[in-house]
Amino acid sequence: MSMETKAPARTLLKQSSLAPDRQRKEAELIDGEDDGGNIKPEVSLMYLANERDLEGINELLDSGIDVNFRDIDDRTALHVAACQGFTEVVELLLQRGADVDPKDRWGSSPLSDAIYYKNHDVIQLLEKHGAKPLMAPMHVNHAREVPEYEIDAHELDFTNSVDITKGTFRMASWRGIQVAVKRLPEEVITDEDKVRAFRDELALLQKIRHPNVVQFLGAVTQSSPMMIVTEYLPKGDLRAFLKKKGAMKQSTAVRFALDIARGMNYLHENKPAPIIHRDLEPSNILRDDSGHLKVADFGVSKLLTVKEDRPLICEDASCRYVAPEVFRNEEYDTKVDVFSFALIVQEMIEGHPPFCMKQDDEVPKAYVARERPPFKAPAKRYAHGLKELIEECWNEKPAKRPAFRQIITRLESINNSIGHKRRWKVSLSLLFLSQCVCVCVCEYSNDS
Repeated sequence: MSMETKAPARTLLKQSSLAPDRQRKEAELIDGEDDGGNIKPEVSLMYLANERDLEGINELLDSGIDVNFRDIDDRTALHVAACQGFTEVVELLLQRGADVDPKDRWGSSPLSDAIYYKNHDVIQLLEKHGAKPLMAPMHVNHAREVPEYEIDAHELDFTNSVDITKGTFRMASWRGIQVAVKRLPEEVITDEDKVRAFRDELALLQKIRHPNVVQFLGAVTQSSPMMIVTEYLPKGDLRAFLKKKGAMKQSTAVRFALDIARGMNYLHENKPAPIIHRDLEPSNILRDDSGHLKVADFGVSKLLTVKEDRPLICEDASCRYVAPEVFRNEEYDTKVDVFSFALIVQEMIEGHPPFCMKQDDEVPKAYVARERPPFKAPAKRYAHGLKELIEECWNEKPAKRPAFRQIITRLESINNSIGHKRRWKVSLSLLFLSQCVCVCVCEYSNDS
């Protein structure tokens, strides 16, 4: 083949995994031609890697072209082949002396690109040749600085792993027990917003110790991908339970509501500043082996004192449970969780999500317009003041919504009333049964 050819095109199909403009579908190679308009031989190596032309690559390299040539973005032919998933091209370049871990101007390596584009065979091949994943953003230089909660990633066994809690966590085995693991994908470790959210969630989880909140066990922060490890609750989340069981009896709904309220009260009374969950909804409430509930998933939670640098959007949290002041991007406090709580309690009684006939993005607009989900279940399911409590919790004015400490007191009173009514019914049944026995005995005696 000729060493100088007319350029048929000036683009590669896939760009660096860490380039800032992720929406761009083509990555242009500029300054790749000589004065005569021909592709420079060095740049031809990049195109041939993109075209999967093994013969052409060998011919170029035999002519003396550097296998580690870098373009204007510091990318090599190995970067290109890794992006495209061309295993045989990657193998050839490595055999011809390609550096396995070159970094482009955005810090991306061929392994990072292969991970981003999910080219699993290339990932295995690069790792076999010694490619190392990018350094974790929380990596420390001295062993004494490694956090006490640090877990060795090699101790986590993902064999037969499955998605749990709406795909946010995966099940794994760790030191003989099942755990839930949340990963920060390696391709986003340079995304400052996602890394900051990961740090914030980790900082919050370390503070939390309560029977109605999922227990934090440790984290992987010294290698990539970074991970958060929590207890695993095999009975699943409240959303799945509601789909299976439908509407609950009032006694069950109140018992579940007490579990949620106790967990949320603990978060809101955190010192030195309350923890706002901000995404309290059935998928983020898990059931333990005893049938009690635990609040989980603090991915968008924050301390009340932390100033929000961007509005909470429906991609962050479920729109059906977001308070109107959040949707309006107004200042808010712990009462946003109280609003969400009211919707969950009503859903347990009604048996379906709030405004189930509306599209997700329409629901917050209904809340802003002061609409609330209708009460359609029989009135006896809202007895003892439960309906009034729900209405107070989703009040338009956050200041008028009760705090969870008050909610717990109200729910305990309702629970006692239900229990008293149940005991009264049992007593009546026993009294009626005893009277029937007496009548039977008397009749038997008279007959005798």
